[in-house]
Amino acid sequence: MQTSLILSPLPTFTPPVNKVKPTTHHRLPPCSAVASPHLLHRHTVTHSMPPEKVEIFKSLESWASNSVLPLLKPVDQCWQPSEFLPVSSQPFDQFSYEVKSLRDRTAELPDEYFVVLVGDMITEEALPTYQTMINTLDGVRDETGASPNPWAKWTRSWTAEENRHGDLLKTYLYLSGRVDMDMIEKTIQNLISSGMDPGTENNPYLGFVYTSFQERATFVSHGNTARLAKERGDPILARICGTIASDEKRHENAYVKIVEKLLEVDPTGAMIAIADMMRKKITMPAHLMTDGQDPNLFDHFSAVAQRLGIYTADDYADILEYLIGRWRLEKIEGLSSEGRREQDYVCGLAPRIRKLQERADERAKKMGPRGVKFSWIFNNEVMV
Repeated sequence: MQTSLILSPLPTFTPPVNKVKPTTHHRLPPCSAVASPHLLHRHTVTHSMPPEKVEIFKSLESWASNSVLPLLKPVDQCWQPSEFLPVSSQPFDQFSYEVKSLRDRTAELPDEYFVVLVGDMITEEALPTYQTMINTLDGVRDETGASPNPWAKWTRSWTAEENRHGDLLKTYLYLSGRVDMDMIEKTIQNLISSGMDPGTENNPYLGFVYTSFQERATFVSHGNTARLAKERGDPILARICGTIASDEKRHENAYVKIVEKLLEVDPTGAMIAIADMMRKKITMPAHLMTDGQDPNLFDHFSAVAQRLGIYTADDYADILEYLIGRWRLEKIEGLSSEGRREQDYVCGLAPRIRKLQERADERAKKMGPRGVKFSWIFNNEVMV
């Protein structure tokens, strides 16, 4: 999810909001500040799923075992980070040669590419936060830490598969010599310490909508970093990013299938959840990242990703359109009046997002680019 929980950047953007009758949730005071430059401007809502709907997830356990768990791979069939890296156990001369070859390839990559690759890696490395978030969801959490429940099995195995992503990217970046590992590791520690608040309210309806979007976003982001690495002469890094993107696509399929099933068994509840998450906007999991120096680090990282075409506001709209089509939201029947209203909102949102982004792009062009220093690349300056 950089979402790997994804786990991937998004330029700051707030979709338009329709006025709807508010639902009744248990509301707490606004979030207090955490060790981060960002404050979350939303009221904290918890346990918004009615208790009786926990039974829906219990009733779907057999379905999850048969339809979701098979999307995981046995460990013996999974790739491992060591397969893509110089073999440290071989004679030192050969190991040194392979490291030098890696450095020669990465020498052709520009600083701004490393900003995005580091940001993606840091997002992946905050995996403990994402597993924690999923385990806050009522009805699907891992109650014991080793529960045989299929929802818990999925979460643990998803985490195990995602864990390889950050391990591989971090080691590759370390060997490249192009990045300041001390500042990167501080950013990772800060991010895990800060946590995240995607607005999922302990509610698996909201949680699985969020992870569906996020896995798609990380698939897009890693796929684009693969493309640029290949264009700039590093085919091994391209294969690494492409392999990670393939994992994200498989995980996306799992979460999308879960929401698809919820639309089947509870169309109004699922439709309301989709609209709820889109009103909040899908907050990227690394939105609280900080290196202790740049108070706007995530925004600057996102701006570089937007400029390079790694992950853009257009991608955000594309993902929404893809999910609308995949879930066949325009054709969902049996909705309540509130459900139909939310259906109209979601299905009409993508074009509105694109129009608003066009206006934002025009304003950005008038302002012109500016340079920002990134501690991750030894305070070198890149344009945002």
